[in-house]
Amino acid sequence: MSTTTLTRNKREDGDGSVQVKMDPKLKIEGAKVFAVYGKGGIGKSTTSSNLSVAFSKMGKRVLQIGCDPKHDSTYTLTKRLVPTVIDALEDVDFHSEELEVEDFVYEGYNGVRCVEAGGPPAGTGCGGYVVGQTVKLLKEHHLLEETDVVIFDVLGDVVCGGFAAPLQHADKALIVTANDFDSIFAMNRIIGAIKAKSKNYNVRLGGCIANRSEATDQLDKFNAATGLQTKARFPQLDAIRRSRLKKAVLFEMADTEPELKPVIDEYMNLAETLYAGGDPLDANPLRDRDIFDLLGYE
Repeated sequence: MSTTTLTRNKREDGDGSVQVKMDPKLKIEGAKVFAVYGKGGIGKSTTSSNLSVAFSKMGKRVLQIGCDPKHDSTYTLTKRLVPTVIDALEDVDFHSEELEVEDFVYEGYNGVRCVEAGGPPAGTGCGGYVVGQTVKLLKEHHLLEETDVVIFDVLGDVVCGGFAAPLQHADKALIVTANDFDSIFAMNRIIGAIKAKSKNYNVRLGGCIANRSEATDQLDKFNAATGLQTKARFPQLDAIRRSRLKKAVLFEMADTEPELKPVIDEYMNLAETLYAGGDPLDANPLRDRDIFDLLGYE
């Protein structure tokens, strides 16, 4: 194979796009890092927060990083909307050396440490910059040296390099989906983003999590066509919906909501499986029209 061909197949991250290339000094070492993606409103924050608690119940030191301007990823862990990294930086006129850990890291349920990266006002900046600043702060304060598991909870669908920035730090990417066309269509795009990032970074596809799904027939069809695997399934229970209203993770509600027991067991099984590692998946996204042929209406 010629040098020209190799160069074309392994382009520098960001070539021909507005992607933010990761500073090598910001690499997260030591901890297992997971990035959680999925269609907007599919339940990524609920999934991420309860998965964080499951890891903490295993005795792991967990850090959850919310990557959404809404800054509500850690809401059920901390019982409030905590100030963001961007808020903290603005308070010191972006002189990060003046910040203390307690200015941007908050303790949540069962000792899970919580950070909300926040984001620029709509249409004014890049989410990738915010993720980079957050990781930089965590490294400056040596917090990542005291962490076993990092979970990035990433906003909505991947539509630009900034939203894909957490993939530069992650070992495995997980996709939260439902058993419906729109969720699977978004997931297909995310698989493409993960595959693109894996050419230049260590991230690999870890699988999908079926959320609010009693059946999985559509998802099973998609998995068979792409090589994806479902790692866990959570049903559509009213108790799960109410957990956001109660500002509580599901583990807190188990004593009064017995229907949550199998859900909690599923989270513990998922955490144990993810921490144990295993081979990454080599799924291949479908062309848009092929998804319509596979799952679309006749």
